[in-house]
Amino acid sequence: MADGDFGCTAWGRDWVRLAQPLRQTRPNPLLPRARKLARLGEVQVTIDGRVVRGVVRRGRSTYVACIEVASMSTETIASITGRLYGARPLLTDEVHRAITEAGHPPAPVLAGVDCSCPDGTGRCVHVLAVCYEMARHVDDDPRLALAVQDFFRVSSGGTSVSAGASPQRWTALNALDPARYFAVPK
Repeated sequence: MADGDFGCTAWGRDWVRLAQPLRQTRPNPLLPRARKLARLGEVQVTIDGRVVRGVVRRGRSTYVACIEVASMSTETIASITGRLYGARPLLTDEVHRAITEAGHPPAPVLAGVDCSCPDGTGRCVHVLAVCYEMARHVDDDPRLALAVQDFFRVSSGGTSVSAGASPQRWTALNALDPARYFAVPK
């Protein structure tokens, strides 16, 4: 079940599902602690290609959890691309639903998980906290859900399209020039 802070969009719920899979039949006692770490800002996430690296502070200890995401299939990329219209299309819940109903769910698939903590299961509290923090980031900017799966990397003759060429949902405040933005026409 989606938490009030995590998975507010369909794109973010995909990351919550990595921490809380539907096939899980019994409660995981690590989930409340993982949500608390993410909620309190104890998780710093950086994305490098298909690798999500999270630095998690827990008490006096700091651990590094790395989640590698598999590349998106070409069929899924084509399905998503076919549903994005206009100069600046939005990645809405309806777009997510349409892609999923077409048989190409855009949910991330884990290629590998690693954590610096002594727990060797790959489902430690640190990895789960990184999933929740990613859900929050993806809720803010759904393009991250696609970028971490190599959606924006188009290989054609060794060239690639950067994520900056993707449709943008938000405008950074420092990208606006106050003198031009608030100018009154004469």
